[in-house]
Amino acid sequence: MDLLLVEKSLIAVFVAVVLATVVSKLRGKKLKLPPGPIPIPIFGNWLQVGDDLNHRKLVDYAKKFGDLFLFKMGQRNIVVVSSPDLTKEVLHTQGVEFGSRHRNMVYDIFTGKGQDMVFTVYGEHWRKMRRIMTVPFFTNKVVQQNHEGWEFEAASVVEDVKKNPDAATKGIVVRKRLQLMVYNNMFGIMFGKRFESEDDPLFLRLKFLNGERGRLTQSFEYNYGDFIPILRPFLRGYLKICQDVKDRRFALFKKYFVDDRKQVATAKPTGGGGLKCAIDHILEAQNKGEINDDNVLYIVENINVAAIETTLTSMEWGIAELVNHPEIQSKLRNEIDTVLGPGVHVTEPALHKLPYLQAVIKETIRRRMAVPLLVPHMNLKDAKLAGYDIPAESRILINAWWLANNPDSWNSPEEFRPERFLEEEAHVEANGNDFRYVPFGVGRRSCPGIILALPILGITIGRLVQNFELLPPPGQSKIDTSEKSGQFSLQILNQSTIVMKPRAF
Repeated sequence: MDLLLVEKSLIAVFVAVVLATVVSKLRGKKLKLPPGPIPIPIFGNWLQVGDDLNHRKLVDYAKKFGDLFLFKMGQRNIVVVSSPDLTKEVLHTQGVEFGSRHRNMVYDIFTGKGQDMVFTVYGEHWRKMRRIMTVPFFTNKVVQQNHEGWEFEAASVVEDVKKNPDAATKGIVVRKRLQLMVYNNMFGIMFGKRFESEDDPLFLRLKFLNGERGRLTQSFEYNYGDFIPILRPFLRGYLKICQDVKDRRFALFKKYFVDDRKQVATAKPTGGGGLKCAIDHILEAQNKGEINDDNVLYIVENINVAAIETTLTSMEWGIAELVNHPEIQSKLRNEIDTVLGPGVHVTEPALHKLPYLQAVIKETIRRRMAVPLLVPHMNLKDAKLAGYDIPAESRILINAWWLANNPDSWNSPEEFRPERFLEEEAHVEANGNDFRYVPFGVGRRSCPGIILALPILGITIGRLVQNFELLPPPGQSKIDTSEKSGQFSLQILNQSTIVMKPRAF
């Protein structure tokens, strides 16, 4: 009897929604929407398109509907941009109109409905958060103050790998050790802290909770509730898990990092000429009343997600490509030995002397973009784009991966060829000076972490190639570079086992 009642209730709700949709269509103003597949009531294009709007699938739709097209996913409008000119329009020319961020109900939990910097709407709060975060995180001074720490962490990775007997024979998953290194880099900047080993209990807790956050946000399991709000009650259990993970992460951030740093500052105030941690600047802003306790924790949240995982993902892709292209690896190693001298360590100040290393980094990011659709943009109000109407609160996806892999714009883009950035594309930089290549976005909502990511990638990959011959495991000619996509990120499907034979100098 209960099942029959539920069935009748769902049918009634379905009919009511269909009628409301039809009435709304009849009464609403006629819009000139971008082309796209024909939607059906309630579901829109969801049943046709599916959950995984990955960069490659969107290329297929772009070839059918053009460089600007629209999906109706339940009640969500998703607009996809696939050309450099339209990208410039969205990110630069109309950067204010399209300068907000789209969130969903899961990201609402983890960001407190936009109390952070990355996912907040464009406006005063974003400007304040961006200003507060820039000085302690995103300036050349931060690089100058921290690069020796990054070099120490890279040297520690080299030392630990050399001590591991499996590394030179059957191979190791070097990602695990690199993950500790990236955490130490970022937590050194934030809190002046480092974790001694992969077995550090605090590191294990932090890594686990960040991993759970990543799993929950990147999953496609909750899309039905995001697309069709009347189905959200069925997600109560999922959202409760999200809230629990968020609460546990924030409790850990607060107790072991923020409050701990407050105690250090109280016991030994930092002198005007001393080196401050990023959190000291953030806490100063809090003491001035510019932000509150929650904002501080959301800043820590942003760095844990945006800075750590994307950098680690790019590292893993870069190493995989070098293993699968030994001629490129050999050429890179020869550049380092020739320019710096055998055994002379790669350092941040030396990176500008190593153009081929920089080209390898650029090519890795081009071919294996960690965030291939960038972080979704949103227009708060109705807008126009290429003569089409873009309804308010549409999710705007920039297919940045396709911009950088379109054969109409690049020579043989399917090839991993760093030389392109020394030859025909020598003028192209990762900062978005060419709208065919915008891995960090452009304009107001571009990723400021580029200033940290590029030198850390250069130091790490340079040190590994300098000290080891990177090979696939015994019996394999290459390692698997199949892709695993999520709501926003692109990761390697299977963590790579790499043979790392130490070089003799």
